Amino acid sequence: MSKNGIYNKPVLVLNATFEPLNVCNIKRALGLVLSGKAEIVVNGRGYIRSSEADYELPSVIRLSYMVRRPHPRIALSKREILHRDNYTCQYCGQKTRILTIDHVIPRYRNGPHSWENLVAACPSCNHRKGSQTPEEANMRLRRKPFEPKASAHYRFGHHLNHYEEWQQFIEGW
Repeated sequence: MSKNGIYNKPVLVLNATFEPLNVCNIKRALGLVLSGKAEIVVNGRGYIRSSEADYELPSVIRLSYMVRRPHPRIALSKREILHRDNYTCQYCGQKTRILTIDHVIPRYRNGPHSWENLVAACPSCNHRKGSQTPEEANMRLRRKPFEPKASAHYRFGHHLNHYEEWQQFIEGW
């Protein structure tokens, strides 16, 4: 693997209270550690050697100061709708990466562009429903749409397949 590839691997950033805050790359994490703003909690990647010292390549770092911020909300976007619906059509149940976004109550009928009115739909179901409501098209939603909670597992859980050492810091937040 090239050196640039290793510097771009994700690192979990924890608040001083061990709350998961963010994901950054190794290059940014090393900058925070070397400047004294963070400490390495888990070294899951080995070392990088310079002429003067060996530096740990972190997998998880913890900030040495408390970051106060409002409780995060998930931004409304196509990617987040698909993630919330687990890449599954909410009408027929087909699980695929080729999905569209459907307004349950069509926009022309003043259906809002909101979490509670948007669902993932396969192109054929979206075409079949058209500009009707699900009842008019004789289609049923598999699950009522909702705004997902910005839990650490929702925000960072997709990394757990590759970085099991993050599990203990993500669960429970």
